[in-house]
Amino acid sequence: MNYILFDGDVRNALLPFTYTRPVADIRIGILTIREKWEQRLGYTTTTLTEEYLEAKYPMVEMDHNIMINASFVPTDALAEMVMKLSENEAIFKGEDVIAFYTSNTQEEVDFSSYTQLEFEEELLQVKNTWDIFSLNDIALRQDFDFLTADKTSLPIPEGVHAVAKDQIFIEEGAQVTYASLNASSGPIYIGKDSEVMEGSVIRGPFALCEHSTVKMGAKMYGATTIGPHSKVAGEINNSVIFGYSNKGHEGFLGNSVLGEWCNIGADSNNSNLKNNYAEVKIWSYETERFAKTGLQFCGLIMGDHSKCGINTMFNTGTVVGVSANIFGSGFPRNFIPSFSWGGASGFTTYQLPKVFEVAEMVYKRRALDLDEQDKNILEAVFEMTRKYRKD
Repeated sequence: MNYILFDGDVRNALLPFTYTRPVADIRIGILTIREKWEQRLGYTTTTLTEEYLEAKYPMVEMDHNIMINASFVPTDALAEMVMKLSENEAIFKGEDVIAFYTSNTQEEVDFSSYTQLEFEEELLQVKNTWDIFSLNDIALRQDFDFLTADKTSLPIPEGVHAVAKDQIFIEEGAQVTYASLNASSGPIYIGKDSEVMEGSVIRGPFALCEHSTVKMGAKMYGATTIGPHSKVAGEINNSVIFGYSNKGHEGFLGNSVLGEWCNIGADSNNSNLKNNYAEVKIWSYETERFAKTGLQFCGLIMGDHSKCGINTMFNTGTVVGVSANIFGSGFPRNFIPSFSWGGASGFTTYQLPKVFEVAEMVYKRRALDLDEQDKNILEAVFEMTRKYRKD
């Protein structure tokens, strides 16, 4: 069977992360949503997404396809139900379609002609940017159970202080040296070829993905995910870092989400609680105004390729777009458009030639190349976000 993950109607609510990736490639828990589906289905998937993303994330369509709403985080039961779908059957959760079987290409699908099956169990659905950290506790526990089932952890090294050892899993090639791992409040997953340096204090639920590093003396609180090829230090609480991003020094990051290729300067901090303890509102690309989150704690939402200099201070509920460069004293405003250069004293446009120059250097540090597909995506995002900047 051919499985296709589609963005659905939540895509705009998940900007700025979906400027540079389909919904399926958002990381929550330990794995991305795509990885969760593929490992349960036993098949690779392709993607129905925005036209400018198609070169990097193509769709492969066959005579018979199962379309899956990528905003839903799969469970074993849901994946099994999807695999059993027959022609003209669809799975719903309330009014939302989760998956459907189709044998022809349709721009609009008339579900009145389908047999509609209801999925009864509870499911996670990522509908807003803040869901990524606020639902991360549940998603991380689910992924931990899924990834460690019938597997044996490496032994906890001598000199590591460990609490609730049965909830700590260390993958092949990982190193943990004289650290404290407390899994009494949630599991701790140390991924392949990752490293936890001496003096680090980690409280679960926590995931360190492959080839990532927790630096010396770091303080990690759950529910936090450090994506692959990332380095972190200082204090982090209930945050998700997608991958290839660094917060390598002291400073606080809480109730936040960082995309890929981000860098947080030394001693930078974000507020995650308003002084008056009121509900946090953050910028919505969907409505182009500030939206209620229903949360008292909400920190920094930062899109791919964005960076901040040393001692940067972010207000509660700040949204930073793609490829912004923030520096200087004072608090910058709590919506920073993509390709902005500056800080509290004002912003200019971060022009594409400079963006590409920096990105190429950053990629080379990881032995990767910034290819034409990535450049074309950034160029498309630059144009579609122009209206938010004073070019």
